Amino acid sequence: MDPTIVRTSAGEVSVAATEWGSGGPFVILHGGAGPVSVNRFAEMIGSSGNARAIVPIHPGFQGTPRPEGLATVAGLAEVYSAWADALDLQDAVVIGNSIGGWIAAELALRSNPRIRRLVLVDAGGLIVEGHPAPDVFTLTLDQIGKMSYRDPQKFRIDPTKMSEQQRTAVAGNRVALKQYGGLAMADPTLLQRIRGIRIPTLVVWGAADQMIPREHGEAFASSIPGARLVIIEEAGHLPQLEAPDHLLRSVKEFAGTH
Repeated sequence: MDPTIVRTSAGEVSVAATEWGSGGPFVILHGGAGPVSVNRFAEMIGSSGNARAIVPIHPGFQGTPRPEGLATVAGLAEVYSAWADALDLQDAVVIGNSIGGWIAAELALRSNPRIRRLVLVDAGGLIVEGHPAPDVFTLTLDQIGKMSYRDPQKFRIDPTKMSEQQRTAVAGNRVALKQYGGLAMADPTLLQRIRGIRIPTLVVWGAADQMIPREHGEAFASSIPGARLVIIEEAGHLPQLEAPDHLLRSVKEFAGTH
């Protein structure tokens, strides 16, 4: 689909997106690895029947433009709220993984009536006492892989075999990630503020996630009124890659479209 231009407090923002299928909208917000980490799962949703899966690219990722004034997760939530209006989405299910989950939580706090369900998959953004997330910006690709997957060898990326284009994309994604999330990749006010979310919420966590400890999932689920927590034993930080069938079943059942 063609990029959508929306007006926000940061000025005009261009949002590029890819979509699969037709029917009720499922908006999937990717994490720091970029849209490649969720595209296959989006395709699964789009082919599951009566579902339109849409993956927007956070401005600044994959070489897309990012206005200088767009530099926070809350700013991204404003962008996606305006974007949902521009696309005239109705009764959307928003699914966010990692920083995409943080963005999704901020979007839910904006109470956009176009969103009817929220799914947080190993979401970032919280500070949970005694259970810190590691400093992702000090880790190598191998270290990130070992902490992200239950079976890291299956998903290992060999940096020596990456093309120049891939290296550029990874470097650009890293810059954008740091810009939005800051060095701490968390907001000390978020844990208290998510108590204001009034959208039905499902929290999904990979049991083997070492990037964001399980206690963060428990904090999301216990703080958001009525939220439910599902633990996927066969996955780490990216259940959409390690256990896509399990995640798809959980999402579709929660969305009432199973």
